[in-house]
Amino acid sequence: MSTICFYPNKLNNTVPLKNILLKYWGYQEFRPRQEEIIQSVLDGNDTLALLPTGGGKSICFQVPALAKEGLCLVITPLIALMQDQVENLKRKNINAVAIYSGMHRNQIELALDNCMFGDVKFLYLSPERLETEKFRAVLTRLNINLIAVDEAHCISQWGYDFRPPYLRIAAIRVFLPNVPVLALTATATPRVVKDIQDKLGFAAENVFKQSFERKNLTYVVQLEENKLGRLLKICDRIKGTGIVYVRNRRRTREISDFLNSQKVSANFYHAGLDPATRNKRQTAWMTGQTRVMVSTNAFGMGIDKPNVRFVVHMDLPDSLEAYFQEAGRGGRDGNTSYAVVLYEKADIIDLRHNHELSYPAIDLIKKVYHALGNYFQLATGSGKDRSFDFELSEFCNQYRLNPVTTFSALKFLEKEGYLMLSEDVGSPSLVNIKTKKENLYRFQVENPMYDPFIKLLLRSYSGLFTTFARISEAEIARRMPMPINDVIKTLHTLNQAGLITYVPRKEKP
Repeated sequence: MSTICFYPNKLNNTVPLKNILLKYWGYQEFRPRQEEIIQSVLDGNDTLALLPTGGGKSICFQVPALAKEGLCLVITPLIALMQDQVENLKRKNINAVAIYSGMHRNQIELALDNCMFGDVKFLYLSPERLETEKFRAVLTRLNINLIAVDEAHCISQWGYDFRPPYLRIAAIRVFLPNVPVLALTATATPRVVKDIQDKLGFAAENVFKQSFERKNLTYVVQLEENKLGRLLKICDRIKGTGIVYVRNRRRTREISDFLNSQKVSANFYHAGLDPATRNKRQTAWMTGQTRVMVSTNAFGMGIDKPNVRFVVHMDLPDSLEAYFQEAGRGGRDGNTSYAVVLYEKADIIDLRHNHELSYPAIDLIKKVYHALGNYFQLATGSGKDRSFDFELSEFCNQYRLNPVTTFSALKFLEKEGYLMLSEDVGSPSLVNIKTKKENLYRFQVENPMYDPFIKLLLRSYSGLFTTFARISEAEIARRMPMPINDVIKTLHTLNQAGLITYVPRKEKP
């Protein structure tokens, strides 16, 4: 009977797969096309899934990976999405890890060790990481049961978001000859559909497509000079939860304050907030304690709240693809929801200007790249797989560059695989004990002044020997008690002694 669980066939897979769905997601039934896609993967077929935003793409690879022994390799270009999905899986007691730029080398080694010898079910990677020597060295030692390629349209030069590093994904299939590929996207023309399958080396064409029409969504585009007044009317007339998107961080707070002053429960969200604050606000919104979230486009990725009744854009989105994705966060329960764009004539001028700034000249992109080498004092050909703290305003001031066009140039360099930007700012400090328990005990006996500190670490944080634990230097200082600067100094001392790996909180991208 165990074969039903691990390699279900078309006749008897329904109960086991739905048990997984119910156990981890709490759903009784699959959404349209999900079960067919999952079955195709379990039958060992390379599969391309075209599902609209909110169509449940992640379940299409998470369920079959849980139904089989081994590890699912998930390739995605978005660090924020990796982190979000890993946290969501962990909340379901599913072991998952992500490896991305900016991580300490010991973090990467420990994550890969846990994938080889532990019970990790999902390993999230960016396509650039596939080429690193460290990953290639362990690839054949990983029991990979599925390769999931998210945002698969990035592999096609005919797609709207072509990323050359995606072209390298097919190279690892030589080392994993019997492992199927599941490619997922919400955006693909017929030309891109064919290109995705060709570039990923599909054994045969195999496409599952769900209609992108969302009949329960009502789209409204309204010319409006008094946007705040119109937003308030929307909140008053449409009952239920909502999302309000704005272009800049300052406006998120201003509009949130305005709504609260009008007795509409609201909060604001953007990438500049620390992770603990973002998580707290997201949870409050997900559980209905907060009705309206006012946010930049940093909010919504990986979030599957079914009963969002309205999504309002106070500024014109940068692209139709971005708008379709953000508006699609409404009405995922199938009930009526409203997607509203409020604009004034000046917004069209601003959008055109922003569009021009988003596509800098090739000479400027080259200038920014060479300036980076000088800024970090890198010799020609060096710097691969190294991470650096980066302050955009300082960099632009030093080289007399426009911050907006410079950021756009950096994004182009990232898409082409020359570098990777991480906005993982404000993440908590991390600690892992890398020595054996007996060696740590010997150190405590021989250095009694550190004994209370080490004991407090072990009491306060679980899993220090097997993973990187998030710590709070302020909380440790309060419990010891000792000044926070002494806590940081002690952690650095233990790190230098080779007992722990201490990764301090990052204050810069």
